[in-house]
Amino acid sequence: MCVELHTHSVYSDGTATPTELIQMAADRKIQGFSLTDHDTVEGVQEAMCQGQKLGIPVVSGIEISASHRQYSLHILGYGIDPHNQELLDWLARLQQGRIERNRNILEKLAKMGISITDQELQQVSGCGQAGRPHIARLLKEKGYVTNMQKAFSYYLGRNKPAWCSRYTSESSEAIAILHQAGGLAVLAHPGIIDKSMKAQPMLIQELVERGLDGLEVFYPTHSRKMKKRLQVLAEKYTLLCTGGSDYHGSQHGRLFAGEAGAICPPDSIMVELLDRLQYVQQ
Repeated sequence: MCVELHTHSVYSDGTATPTELIQMAADRKIQGFSLTDHDTVEGVQEAMCQGQKLGIPVVSGIEISASHRQYSLHILGYGIDPHNQELLDWLARLQQGRIERNRNILEKLAKMGISITDQELQQVSGCGQAGRPHIARLLKEKGYVTNMQKAFSYYLGRNKPAWCSRYTSESSEAIAILHQAGGLAVLAHPGIIDKSMKAQPMLIQELVERGLDGLEVFYPTHSRKMKKRLQVLAEKYTLLCTGGSDYHGSQHGRLFAGEAGAICPPDSIMVELLDRLQYVQQ
């Protein structure tokens, strides 16, 4: 049996609603689920309510962009209170950073003769946070590129013509706000930070000193060797091991956990996650 603790919905850059994701989890007999949209908890309540209806254990979640030294990191938060006002106020700053980056990207594209309006961007993003994947979708729909990957390769990726940085928090701040909201902080997809795995031992030590609670060990692009090394580091610092597919939708080419050919993070993860949350929240 599998768990699926890394997913995205229409509230950030995914294409499925939280209700649809929970139905997918039920169809695949998933034993634990979390919606981890980027810098927003808007879809969490829907996911938790639908999980109760279908008998899927759901833990509240989020994925926060952060920086640590020269590294760009993603930190997953589990068990947070989605109504925590301090968390919501803090997320508003991150969301404003996204809005400003979108505006700057559209301005750069306009100078290259590529017309995408803010209204078009809002329409394609729907109810959620607009971001680079939505701009990539528009570039494809308007015929500037043949697929979304080329949109990043030609225009939107780091150091490409329309690249713009945005405000992100420091790792220590992100971890502290997740703790303040009653949750646990887990480093997302650590294997992609440095594929040689040379940077991770020192980086993880520094994050542990700042309160890190876990590592996302089970991830689609983590090799068997990476998983082993991450498990050794997790054991060294008594960190929680989690896992998920980072599912954004069928067109992104990544399979939902539990599907044929997809990853299957073991359901024992959910037991330890709930145990740790119970301890933290007492």
